[in-house]
Amino acid sequence: MTGREALLLTFDRLFDKAAKKLSVTCTDTEKNEARRRFEERFSMLLEALRALEIREIPEEVVVRMEEAIEKLSPADIVGLLATVPLVPQAQEMMRLLAYRAAEQRLLEHYVATASDRFGGH
Repeated sequence: MTGREALLLTFDRLFDKAAKKLSVTCTDTEKNEARRRFEERFSMLLEALRALEIREIPEEVVVRMEEAIEKLSPADIVGLLATVPLVPQAQEMMRLLAYRAAEQRLLEHYVATASDRFGGH
């Protein structure tokens, strides 16, 4: 099985665990839609994992993930839900920050080059 397939199988298992924790019943259509959105969000990772052949994600690792879900408090769950819409905005802010840092380095380079060329200090 590929790493992609293993990750998707684990998503399905963790989805079921989370739904049970929240006492939420999802139809197959809703679960498939959630899986599709997961695949969209992690498309680059999933595509890279197509080349990785593995047996499976170790059972003890999946069990630890399930236990982590079980330990989530209501406040933890609400906090996680509140972060979901913030992630794209935070990513955009990080891009802007990186762009500004690169711009600043470029300006500093031009100033240093001009100083060297024209005898400045």
